[in-house]
Amino acid sequence: MAEEHATRPPHRGFKKGLYVIPTLFTAANIGMGFLAIISSIRGYHASFTDVALASHYFDTAALGIGLAILFDTLDGRVARATHTATEIGVQFDSFADILTFGIAPVALVYAWALGGAFDETGRAHGYGLFLLFMFLMCGAFRLARFNLLATRPRVLAEGNVKVDKRYFVGLPIPTAGGLLAALVHFSPAPLISLGKETAQLYTYCLLAIVAVLGILMVSKIRYFSFKTTGAGRQGFFTVLVIAAFATSVYLYSQYSLLIVAGVYAAHGLVLWVFRALFLKPSMPADLDTETAADH
Repeated sequence: MAEEHATRPPHRGFKKGLYVIPTLFTAANIGMGFLAIISSIRGYHASFTDVALASHYFDTAALGIGLAILFDTLDGRVARATHTATEIGVQFDSFADILTFGIAPVALVYAWALGGAFDETGRAHGYGLFLLFMFLMCGAFRLARFNLLATRPRVLAEGNVKVDKRYFVGLPIPTAGGLLAALVHFSPAPLISLGKETAQLYTYCLLAIVAVLGILMVSKIRYFSFKTTGAGRQGFFTVLVIAAFATSVYLYSQYSLLIVAGVYAAHGLVLWVFRALFLKPSMPADLDTETAADH
């Protein structure tokens, strides 16, 4: 027994404990998605009788999705920092993301806007459901594409000799779901409380945004990943930016979250148009370079 104890690698138990930490963040991600779905259901039932209570539930759902983005970011960063990234962690994180940033935003948009604005038997209601379903499918496809590219990059992306870690390929699903949540957080009162005609007008605009976000997720438009931000001399500047963002969220969360999510979702499309008009075509960066927590 003493000999077995002597040959046991030092800090083995500590190393095993490190593998639990990223999983806890992923579990928190799932918990926030679950909270968002339950709150959306409660908000939908309250939207026809108590606008204030419904607003509370919808805001809770939106904030749950926002917190899930934080947990989703931390699990990947912690896994890389502690060298505890695993294949099962990648799959677990993907399933968490499809719940929190796919199903939960769809449920929130339906409860906050579509369900109250249109009659269930109407054609507009059916079209809205189809667009929400396609948003979910686009998010699921993007996660599946990431998993395949992460495990078989040479087969699926033959000809890409260099991986550019500065970019994501396609809009990350947390940003897509986060933008929808930010819209609700900006004005959590159910749209039906504004009147039938106004609610329908706003819902049409919202569904157009949903459609665009779905297309951006499955596109090959590049988005800055900010993975290399903070290296070298950029470290101090990065800390200042993070501090300024945290302060703005604390003081003016309704405005700051919506602006940040909207600008990030739009910047890839704007740069893509700029490159198409003014720059010569170059080799496409088809290889999705995300980590498990960044899709």
